Amino acid sequence: MIFTVKSLPEDYLKVLDLIAGLREKLRFATSDALNRWTGLLARTSYARAIIGSNTIEGIHVTMDEAMAAVNREPPDKTANEDWHAIWGYREAMDYVIQLAKEPQRYTHNLGTLLSLHYMMMKYDLSKNPGRLRPGAIHITNTGTQQVVYDGPDAEQVPGLLDELIASLNETNHLPTIVRAAMAHLNLAMIHPFKDGNGRMARALQTMVLAMEGILAPAFSSIEEYVGRNPQDYYKVLAEVGQGAWHPENDPLPWIRYCLVAHYRQAQTLLRRYSETSRLWHALEETAQQHKLNERVIHALADAAIGLQVKNPTYRTQADITDQVARNDLTRLSELGLLTPKGERRGRVYVASASLLEIHRQSLLPHETVDPFQVLLAMEKKKHGELTRMGAVKSGAD
Repeated sequence: MIFTVKSLPEDYLKVLDLIAGLREKLRFATSDALNRWTGLLARTSYARAIIGSNTIEGIHVTMDEAMAAVNREPPDKTANEDWHAIWGYREAMDYVIQLAKEPQRYTHNLGTLLSLHYMMMKYDLSKNPGRLRPGAIHITNTGTQQVVYDGPDAEQVPGLLDELIASLNETNHLPTIVRAAMAHLNLAMIHPFKDGNGRMARALQTMVLAMEGILAPAFSSIEEYVGRNPQDYYKVLAEVGQGAWHPENDPLPWIRYCLVAHYRQAQTLLRRYSETSRLWHALEETAQQHKLNERVIHALADAAIGLQVKNPTYRTQADITDQVARNDLTRLSELGLLTPKGERRGRVYVASASLLEIHRQSLLPHETVDPFQVLLAMEKKKHGELTRMGAVKSGAD
């Protein structure tokens, strides 16, 4: 027996409709391949997802390091365990992206789960990458040193994974977002691996979403949201799990958490879409003002959002030679748009104060919104309108 949900409360269904509306806007916004700046949004979204899912495991990397992994570039310094962790996670998610391109040819299976785990954990063979855990597992709060969760016995794990995989392949009435949330919950609670269970559970959730057409993985993931809100994440898992394998428990608190996460992440991406558009257009004007080739916008945009610009990355983005890239970056420095740091082969470029100001002006206000509160406000407004209409009709009579 694994965690299941037979039906959803009416307000959950209405929130799902709100999320669908936001995602349709996002799908339309990011589908225009003619807007090159959407590539920047996709790359940064991917990098933030990698950071989010790894940060919650105590693996801390910078945005520059995550972007290097997305761009398949080597690290600036000697690769350490954290770097290998994000590189492995990127490889696993790249594999998910490839599988999602032909979902009709794919059936969920144990072999793929083990392969994804191997990609994530192969940097440390002591963690049994690609293999199920051989014995018991206990999750300890690193602050209090108290055991907060006991996974099911190792002997149960293969059968429970069979049930999980069967549930992923069956046709049922549950919305895709809920199916993905349940996949995450079950894999996290089964805890089938010696290490990497959280990353695997979050990757599986993204995989289910991508396979069933909920946007591209870069835009469908809630891994960034989870990484920004780790306490809420652990709190709801503890509430549902109650310290041990209890598949009879109600998963609705977990589903609610995921719905809130999807709504807020979609809002964040839509805001960033608008901000990136505003930034790109401002940089186009800057390039025209200085009579620069529009290819330099790639370098300016990366620097404006806080990334280090490197010659190899820029020349790949702009599809130019090393000499042209060097000339462009030197010219941008002379104009006071970029500031060089380091010498020769180790040189990078960062945003100048004037470029940072262009970025600042492209930003939009934002707030954290709970979709269940949005729904409540909508219903109150509707009730008020109906009451007023009734009063007007009564007065006319």
